[in-house]
Amino acid sequence: MNKTERLFALIDVFRRHRRAVTAAVLAEEMGVSLRTIYRDVQTLIGLGAPIDGEAGTGYLLRPGFFLPPLMFDPSELEALRLGAYWVERQADAGLARAASNAIAKIAMATPDDLRDQIDSIGLYAFPQPNEPTRLPVLPIIREALRKEEKVAIVYQGPDGARTERTVWPLVIAFYHQPSLGTWCELRQDYRTFRVDRIESAAATGLPLPERRTTLFKAYLEHIFAASGEP
Repeated sequence: MNKTERLFALIDVFRRHRRAVTAAVLAEEMGVSLRTIYRDVQTLIGLGAPIDGEAGTGYLLRPGFFLPPLMFDPSELEALRLGAYWVERQADAGLARAASNAIAKIAMATPDDLRDQIDSIGLYAFPQPNEPTRLPVLPIIREALRKEEKVAIVYQGPDGARTERTVWPLVIAFYHQPSLGTWCELRQDYRTFRVDRIESAAATGLPLPERRTTLFKAYLEHIFAASGEP
């Protein structure tokens, strides 16, 4: 590991510790000497890292410090590229473009040798035998999830009947076709909808009655209770 890689790794170690950490602990986690830790900490401080403390008492990296994640180990690169391949093959065209763009930005911001690794990791996510059709309602639903707002949908059931519903979007689960987990105001109960059967979706601008994370936890408890799992 060269010095640049070591400095990025040291920042990662600091971020894992919310309280002051001694140089001895840092040295053990990094697998280097105390002297190297002392030098590297001074280098980071010189680069503007807001590190409090001193040798013998412990160091603390104050919140808010950012360094671009330009250095990745081989496993991290494999995970990023493989994950992007998988997202690129899902039914959400917007997410597919975002995955491609994210990998391109990472590649542009990394040294040439890492750029080559991204392009040739040897791992690939092939599409399903029946590749999912792009679903234009997904970006609308994702935005509602992000904003924690209700969404109005027109849904076609298995029997062909269409219903208009206002739902609270809680989660999108990607299987062969994406599914939307919700609280349905029409049925006054939790409902899961196949997204490929949602004919239209429209933002309402109406906020969810509680934080989505709280509602999602209740949704999971309902799902587990219905399935009999602990």
